Amino acid sequence: MEGTISDPPNTRIAMVTGGNKGIGLEVCRQLAVSAVTVVLTARDETKGAAAVEKLRDLGMSDVIFHQLDVTDASSIDRLAGFLKTRFGRLDILVNNAATDGVEQIDDPSTGPKSVNQDQQLSGLNMRQRIGWMWKNSLETYNTAKESLQTNYYGTKHVTEGLLLLLLSSSDGRIVNVSSGFGLLRYFRSEELKQELNDIDNLTEMRLDELLDTFLKDFEAGILEARGWPGELYVSYKVAKAAMNAYSRIMARRHPTLRINCAHPGYVKTDMTRNSGLLTPEEGASNVVKVALLPAGGPTGSFFGMGKVASFL
Repeated sequence: MEGTISDPPNTRIAMVTGGNKGIGLEVCRQLAVSAVTVVLTARDETKGAAAVEKLRDLGMSDVIFHQLDVTDASSIDRLAGFLKTRFGRLDILVNNAATDGVEQIDDPSTGPKSVNQDQQLSGLNMRQRIGWMWKNSLETYNTAKESLQTNYYGTKHVTEGLLLLLLSSSDGRIVNVSSGFGLLRYFRSEELKQELNDIDNLTEMRLDELLDTFLKDFEAGILEARGWPGELYVSYKVAKAAMNAYSRIMARRHPTLRINCAHPGYVKTDMTRNSGLLTPEEGASNVVKVALLPAGGPTGSFFGMGKVASFL
């Protein structure tokens, strides 16, 4: 569904991936409140259209829906064609679509157990809550591969597909929604940490090689020996670290754009099985702050909870 909206020449145009629920939907709402015209995208057309109607019911008329599957090249091409025809540029790209990279064996946030969820989580800190999720999760080779395809390659391919439109903006910016799990501290190999942090020499081709190696090591059951992140959500950590590195590479390559990573915090969403400590409104605000930074602001940076932080 493609709506018709008014867009004066001085109005900023934003596009958000995974915008039909959770942090993505709230990012769309907050951008719209800030007088930004928003293109909300989602893989499922029915859910995406319903999300737009929900925002319009709240009085946000400058929000429209366009279907997008970040893992489908033809879907990205169709979106790029629409944006070029409709607006001729893109001012803000928020790459939010993501997957947790695991199979949920028994989702503790749904079904009969959900009645007791608040009691189960009461008094638990963030690490304990993540452990609570992990107990009912299974990470397989297939889920790891899906994690890389969505969390890293999806972000990369959408960025590449919309790059010319962003460069057509007088103040284009990209916000890649990251995670504290993407920090390099989780890698056990100092060599991997240094290579992923060496942005002067790191290339996209080398990132591809590293991710291919990760999947091979995963399949062979030698992740620990090779120094990859351990314990839990391994593929998610690797994918987000790769996305952070890609963001820094792109920021150096395109200095006229503002390209940053934003960690929204541990948010109550479907992905966290509603175990987070922040509301979607609070988490989204940490993303929108970066999207609406003043012209000439930081680029190639990592923002944790709305503040510049280290990639390490």
